Amino acid sequence: MTTFTSPLPTLTLYSIVIPAHNEEESLPHTVRDIYQAMVQAGVPHEIVIVDDGSRDRTWGVLQELKTAIPTLAPVQNKGLNGYGRAVIYGLNQIKGDACVIMMADASDDPAQAVRYWQELNSGWDCVFGSRFIKGGEVIDYPRVKLFVNRLANFLVRIGFNIPLNDTTNAFKAYRRTAIDGCRPFLASHFNLTVELPLKAIVRGYSWKVVPISWRNRKHGVAKLKISEMGSRYFFICAYVWLEKYFSRGDYKKR
Repeated sequence: MTTFTSPLPTLTLYSIVIPAHNEEESLPHTVRDIYQAMVQAGVPHEIVIVDDGSRDRTWGVLQELKTAIPTLAPVQNKGLNGYGRAVIYGLNQIKGDACVIMMADASDDPAQAVRYWQELNSGWDCVFGSRFIKGGEVIDYPRVKLFVNRLANFLVRIGFNIPLNDTTNAFKAYRRTAIDGCRPFLASHFNLTVELPLKAIVRGYSWKVVPISWRNRKHGVAKLKISEMGSRYFFICAYVWLEKYFSRGDYKKR
């Protein structure tokens, strides 16, 4: 990982961006746990949940939760749908000077999102969680998906010559300056999970890896379809790889 050479401004607001597609069952538990963790830790925050074309009661549930959770700021993506598009829509709405991307299915630990905030405030541009380093954990991960995940992350690590071994995991945090420095975004689907960290690394933003846990969803259906994502991941990785080795630093952090 890179090191930072000068102090960065103290952060003032943490934006938690969560895409949600047909997540009416998962959202109440997810949102309440995040809110409680942030309040207990004294983290100034907003919870930006993007309803991405849901056909169930996701939007209604969000309106109900909003009456009890003052920091909840739900929005609707009424354009083209897809995980990447929903996250980008959320990033375009945030008011914070830092953000973390989390999942609606409660697979990510809110306490670890609090640690991300603390690490960002210690001077990092980005904080990346890894489930596959000492202290990391995966719970109830389907074996086939775990094998494919480990293989994909190995290939990314070798191709980009980086020590990060969990690039594909969405649960990562960024200063807003890093997010804006990675624009424009190309990925419309789950391949955004690799576009964001790889661009941040290639463009020279400082980053730190910390151990995290991941727990399989209790409600609803997983949205990631491995059979549909292979070529999309390859496209984004190839695009950022070309930038890394052939752009001559034109997009580097200044």
